[in-house]
Amino acid sequence: MSKIKLKPNKLIKEKSPYLLQHANDLVYWYPWTEEAFIKARNNDKPIFLSIGYYSCHWCHKQREVFNDAYVAKLLNEAFVSIKVDREERPDIDKIYMMVCQLMTGSGGWPLTIIMTPDKKPFFAGTYFPKESRFGRIGLVDLVKRVKNLWIDERKQLLESSEKIIFALQDAGAESPGRSLTESVLKKTYSLLSARYDKINGGFGTAPKFPTPHNLLFLLRFWKRTGDEEALKMVEKTLGAMRNGGIYDHIGFGFHRYSTDPNWLVPHFEKMLYDQALLTLAYLEAYQATGKEEYANTAKEVLTYVLRDMVSTEGGFYSAEDADSEGVEGKFYVWSKAEIEEILGIEDAKIFAKLYNVDVNGNFLEEATREKTGKNIVHLSSQLPDTYSTDIESLRNKLFEAREKRIRPHKDDKILTDWNGLMIAAFAKAGYILNEPKYIQVAEKAVEFILNQMKNSEGRLLHRYREGGADILAFIDDYAFLIWGLINLYEATYETSYLKNAIMLTEEQLKLFWDSSIGAFFFTAEDAESLLTRQKETYDGAIPSGNSVAMLNLLSLAQLTGDDKYEKKADQIGRVFAESIRANPVAHTLMMVAVDYAVGPTYSLVIAGDSGKEDTIAMLNEVRKQYLPNKSLIFRPTEDLKPDIDNYSNFIQFFDKYDEKATAFVCINKTCKAPTNDIHKALEYLNS
Repeated sequence: MSKIKLKPNKLIKEKSPYLLQHANDLVYWYPWTEEAFIKARNNDKPIFLSIGYYSCHWCHKQREVFNDAYVAKLLNEAFVSIKVDREERPDIDKIYMMVCQLMTGSGGWPLTIIMTPDKKPFFAGTYFPKESRFGRIGLVDLVKRVKNLWIDERKQLLESSEKIIFALQDAGAESPGRSLTESVLKKTYSLLSARYDKINGGFGTAPKFPTPHNLLFLLRFWKRTGDEEALKMVEKTLGAMRNGGIYDHIGFGFHRYSTDPNWLVPHFEKMLYDQALLTLAYLEAYQATGKEEYANTAKEVLTYVLRDMVSTEGGFYSAEDADSEGVEGKFYVWSKAEIEEILGIEDAKIFAKLYNVDVNGNFLEEATREKTGKNIVHLSSQLPDTYSTDIESLRNKLFEAREKRIRPHKDDKILTDWNGLMIAAFAKAGYILNEPKYIQVAEKAVEFILNQMKNSEGRLLHRYREGGADILAFIDDYAFLIWGLINLYEATYETSYLKNAIMLTEEQLKLFWDSSIGAFFFTAEDAESLLTRQKETYDGAIPSGNSVAMLNLLSLAQLTGDDKYEKKADQIGRVFAESIRANPVAHTLMMVAVDYAVGPTYSLVIAGDSGKEDTIAMLNEVRKQYLPNKSLIFRPTEDLKPDIDNYSNFIQFFDKYDEKATAFVCINKTCKAPTNDIHKALEYLNS
């Protein structure tokens, strides 16, 4: 990399850690601001748009190319260059990622777009080396070619950009259809079964992603049908991931994905959303099976988050990098000699046997693909119980030694949407595991977001860093935070959380709802105007806002008794019905919502005196049950008019019978006889 130093570019005043990484680059970067587009128009130059994120390994590699003095000189002469953090501005990223997919058939990060000063794209790609090789154009040749085309063949470039915009708008056109029914759930299961890796667990080959919403769907399909194969797919996948190198066995938490089919070699970055969604999957598996290993994994993941990913204010940080000291995975891998030095020869033998450590190593050097003598520790099977105490002591020694290494960088921005997912996970963990400290963590995070991540007008904001929040919230911010609030209400029975969930839902409907055909746009009605106003249903690494919103609306309809929310949920399903039917496995969190909508759905109200033994016993028994399509309301009967009556319109006359805590069960809006016997209530719920 060149040693030339320039004055900082226009990114120097940004808050994003990713943008600040590039603030002293040789390329003179602008953030996405009107200033950059005005400069491009005034200087008659196209825009070079580069989109990435802080913990992205190949974004770091691309930066090395950008900081070559010759490449930077070419870029600065030919373009006005703009850097975007995809996690700060997912609205920009989603549009130009679709452009890349339409133009090239694939996408990824770093994302490279070349476009007119009017934001109309005419070239797209991902990572570019400096020089052309093996038929792949390098950045030097690309810049020269585009510069010449801009001067000599601009008319063709502009015509091309218009065709791309037309294709982009056409790709986003919805064709509402019939309501989604149970048949689409069966099709989803069939397609997932066909993609299931019977040997290693998971779906597809490599790279292999955790995709926890696949597992959440399969658990519900098992519950619905009793099909044991669906449960086996979930259990094998959860076990294989927990044992594999994708799991950090020393410090806990999951890495982003596996580069091979058998979960051994991960891409080492750790993302907050993966910790949240995987925690939910392991918790539900524990509830469904009663197997402690799933609860233990969830606890370990939350231990990692609490230790390394919580800000002093109570919000959750976004990610930890894959690289340290410029090398991917260096922080996480071990030589046999290192382990022997830390543990001693005899203990190292025990550890090495269990965790597959050998002198040659299993981690390949990136450039040569040769063994480095470094090991990604992993298990061949679940640890035997007889080893648990001793092995925990050895793990702690290795962890303490690892803490002395140079850590990967942390992306310390706080995002409302990812925090919403983590709140949902902590609240669910507190509820299922009966652990108050998890609930307290979720409550503190909610308090932080609702107090610190709003503007002066009370509007929810997307990003917080270094004492300031900014960027108007997107649909994901609302949907995921509402999900967290609903889970927190069911974990605490504090009506303030339900009240805030309802309030944010109403705001979400006002700002994002498409009043012509239904469903939610990604951006609010008063957001910056981009090439198109998108709606999204694809459940990728992160589920779509529409999928989570549909699930939230169905939950709120059950909790409040307000039919309006159920009608809105049905509209979401109808708007995307045809594209979902064509490819349901790309929408598995939406299928979780459809499973809820198809029913049977269960509404459970427990009326009793707060703190009384019979009330606590009844609530605790419900806690143990895997009942994914239920809503749970606690109505405290010591109050003449409890606060929950203000938010739920069907429970006002639900009272304790015979001075005992009483369960009221309604299935598909048909109520059973109230009962003081929780086992009778559970019989209803499991019918």
